[in-house]
Amino acid sequence: MDNTDMRILDELATNSRITMKELGEKVHLTGQAASERVAKLEDHDVIEGYTIKVNQDKLGYSVHAFMTIMIQHTNHHPYHSFIKAQGQYIVNNYKISGEGCYLLECKFPSNEILDNFLEKLNAYANYKLSIVINR
Repeated sequence: MDNTDMRILDELATNSRITMKELGEKVHLTGQAASERVAKLEDHDVIEGYTIKVNQDKLGYSVHAFMTIMIQHTNHHPYHSFIKAQGQYIVNNYKISGEGCYLLECKFPSNEILDNFLEKLNAYANYKLSIVINR
């Protein structure tokens, strides 16, 4: 990995749909050289895949929340089953160290649905809730 590879990664993180010719121009390479570098980064699993950024508000999910999940016992299976069943609201479920067991990132269409989710979650875990005000 050199500075050019890092610049390629920065450009692809900003716009993964950029053409190899445009990418090459931005990092001072030919399109073919940029393409070869990208292929090498993919082959070495530095680039694991490409994704899109979705505007959750436009999809009707205006409430963005983070929850620190604390489970008092060692059996986390019921919590995981609950999270799978609530998949439409779950963005990420990170296992963490520190204050909690998991950091749960969620999206909800309304505060009422969030409240309903939290009431159900209480059967499996305690939590600390943080609502995203602005990004």
